[in-house]
Amino acid sequence: MSEGQDHNSGALVRPEVTSFFHEATNTICYVAACPNTKKCIVLDPVMDYDPIGHRTSTEHSDTVIKFIKDNNLEPVYIIDTHVHADHLTGSLILKEQFPDVQICIGFNVTVVQEVLSRMLNLRDLKKDGSQFDHLFADNEEVQVGELRVRAIHTPGHTPACMTYIVGDAVFTGDTIFMHDFGTARCDFPGGSAETLYESVKKIYMLPDNYRVFVGHDYGTDSREVAWESSIGLEKNDNLHLNSQTAKEKFVEWRTGRDRTLALPRLIMQSLQVNLRAGRFPAPESNGISYFKLPINPRF
Repeated sequence: MSEGQDHNSGALVRPEVTSFFHEATNTICYVAACPNTKKCIVLDPVMDYDPIGHRTSTEHSDTVIKFIKDNNLEPVYIIDTHVHADHLTGSLILKEQFPDVQICIGFNVTVVQEVLSRMLNLRDLKKDGSQFDHLFADNEEVQVGELRVRAIHTPGHTPACMTYIVGDAVFTGDTIFMHDFGTARCDFPGGSAETLYESVKKIYMLPDNYRVFVGHDYGTDSREVAWESSIGLEKNDNLHLNSQTAKEKFVEWRTGRDRTLALPRLIMQSLQVNLRAGRFPAPESNGISYFKLPINPRF
């Protein structure tokens, strides 16, 4: 495949990618815009949440909204790459400002809803994905202006993880991180190190010059926070899983490493909102919504 061609056919239209780092959760939200039509997608927006005062705010999403309006962009899709366990999605905040936009996630969100609704005893949760406007199928393609967007199923971190290829930009969510940081954990319900290995190998089939935009970064001892890599860098130098890594070696290391990790500090709150596409649990008789926090949760 020659440079200047997309992953199927025709001339490559490179999206203009703007990043919005959320320091409290080390999450990166992205706006990927068609340079010719101004249509765009928003990936992994964040709602601010204070777990001590139990207060929400829209500060981070307001910054994204202002950018979209200031640049006369037209959002078509708001996409969560998976059901996040470390931050609350800001999807509904954006949709309030852009009512025609579709809130989207991968088709296997129904599996995650089934498993987590049992774990958290969420009796009112519909487990058919109907909270979202659209569920992307594996290898589904859509047009956003002149940009071709393709969703590929890349489970392992969670069963519902998807990677989105937008022109030459690859949004990996929590599947792979910066090449010097490695890969995502696989110990959440439905996670699998074996499956993650195969998913990453699928991503590595893309052209080396494609840009990679990761879902989180925490910096390292030798660099500040960063979030753009490339397929070539990841394939050759990913700290945990590169083109030379044997599956058995990766699975053994990843599984052992995951046993030492603490749960994300916002996991219980995040799941209860993100399974509902950004909605809080239904208010109770006093008009207030409540999170359920299980004692000694079983994962």
